[in-house]
Amino acid sequence: MEVVADILIVEDEISINGLIEKNLQLVGHQCTSVFDGKSAISEIQAHTYDLIILDIMLPELDGFTVFEKVKETPTIFLTARNSLADRVKGLSMGADDYLTKPFEMLELLARVEAVLRRTQKNKSYFEAGMVRIDFDSHQVFYMDQHVECTPKEFELLEVLVNNRNIALSRDRLLELVWGYDYEGDTRTIDVHIQKLRKKLGWENVIKTVYKVGYRLEVKR
Repeated sequence: MEVVADILIVEDEISINGLIEKNLQLVGHQCTSVFDGKSAISEIQAHTYDLIILDIMLPELDGFTVFEKVKETPTIFLTARNSLADRVKGLSMGADDYLTKPFEMLELLARVEAVLRRTQKNKSYFEAGMVRIDFDSHQVFYMDQHVECTPKEFELLEVLVNNRNIALSRDRLLELVWGYDYEGDTRTIDVHIQKLRKKLGWENVIKTVYKVGYRLEVKR
């Protein structure tokens, strides 16, 4: 599977930077990491990126100063600051999104996907083996034949694709697809997974993760 996007991560906390990089790479992105504002500007001047994940509290130069020099590149601000003033400032400067620490990695991945879609840096379709999923038309094809999927099957498929190679618990899948107020149980997930496996020939692609849930396993 080819790389989806080139992403620059500007975050001075080594553990957080590494965690972001690992998860973005799992879903197919190419990542470069730097740890201070000056290094970020040097990297941006030397290379073209599809997206920047930019912390505000940085050594050397803060994120706002860095952003002033790279406004043409889609940017998600990432910061421990939680004040409305900082959020308003970041968005009014033209940032594409703003995420406050602590955050869930799946939320960051979803926001990255949304920004890339808006800026047309990400494909509106996904291909793996003989399966092709067109997100714009909500159509699924297997061996060039159209596959009928219910709305929930398609939503579940989209969540699995957007978080490919990452294990998702049944409870998390229920929240992402059916919502927090869904009163059913996790067997709903099992039933829908079995249907998708059968329809798409993905018995060995949608993996069961023991005592956790499921993972869509594709080559990066």
